[in-house]
Amino acid sequence: MSELIKSLLNDAKSAMDKAIDHADNELSKIRAGKASPAMLDGILVDYYGSPTPLAQVGSVNTPDARTIVVQPWEKSLLGAIEKAIMEADLGVNPQNDGVIIRINVPPLTEERRRDLVKKVKAEAENGKVSVRNIRKDINDKIRKLKSEGVSEDEMKTGEGEVQKLTDTYIVKVDKLSEVKEKDIMTV
Repeated sequence: MSELIKSLLNDAKSAMDKAIDHADNELSKIRAGKASPAMLDGILVDYYGSPTPLAQVGSVNTPDARTIVVQPWEKSLLGAIEKAIMEADLGVNPQNDGVIIRINVPPLTEERRRDLVKKVKAEAENGKVSVRNIRKDINDKIRKLKSEGVSEDEMKTGEGEVQKLTDTYIVKVDKLSEVKEKDIMTV
């Protein structure tokens, strides 16, 4: 196999790894009934006029399976943190006691679990689409190598390898999705 095709396969693998990481990250934001600091990962707090990730303005802990505690580095940020959590629409109500913000994570209803599973399936599908788009881009690049003297056989082999990679990564997305669904449906 030509060095150009090997290089493209490495690019594909690297891009697909990033797609898997992104899918995993998105899935981790979907709440599974247990309190997790990751639930607050995407929240930005207005820190003196600039949006700042919550983790950079305070500590986020889970003292038990149903509670998240946010302790801001500066007490003056309590209101801004509380507002940011409310606006994130996570289905939780932060309670500000003047020192910390406590978030009680309610147990999930059956209906809410089904909604979350739908959300998981949608995120998994997005991950698969990303992987397939990477496959398409790499295959296009392989076809363009014909002008650089790469043989038809090498191109076919390259496309076959890209397809094997794609299949492997689609299975990885399915496994991530399966684990998350099981997590959500476990009462």
